[in-house]
Amino acid sequence: MRIICKRLHRGDDLLASIRAIAQAEKIDAGVVLSGVGCVSRARVRDASGVNVRELNRHFEIVSLNGTVSQTRCHLHIALSDESLATVGGHLLDGCIINTTCELIIGVLDGVRFDTEQDAQTGYDEIIFREI
Repeated sequence: MRIICKRLHRGDDLLASIRAIAQAEKIDAGVVLSGVGCVSRARVRDASGVNVRELNRHFEIVSLNGTVSQTRCHLHIALSDESLATVGGHLLDGCIINTTCELIIGVLDGVRFDTEQDAQTGYDEIIFREI
């Protein structure tokens, strides 16, 4: 496994930055091993798969996980606010770094993530391929 360590900065879009890293590093199959930092704005989709929530306040990133590749990033995030209440969901574009985000991505050897339309879910779902 190859490890990529990046620090994101104030104003960076978290998801767009991860996609850019996947492109620049030519990641075929990766996982977020750690992501900690803070955001000033969060955009997540809730468990319904439909409703998008935009939250314009300060949050600590308490968990960030999911799959990363050049063709697809599927990430979930948990955030804690100043009262220590926690919210989370499917990470969307528009989650903006406040001061920093320390991001560690593990790149998997011998695997490639592809996608295929799944008639049951209605989404392009991940396909794991050995290479």
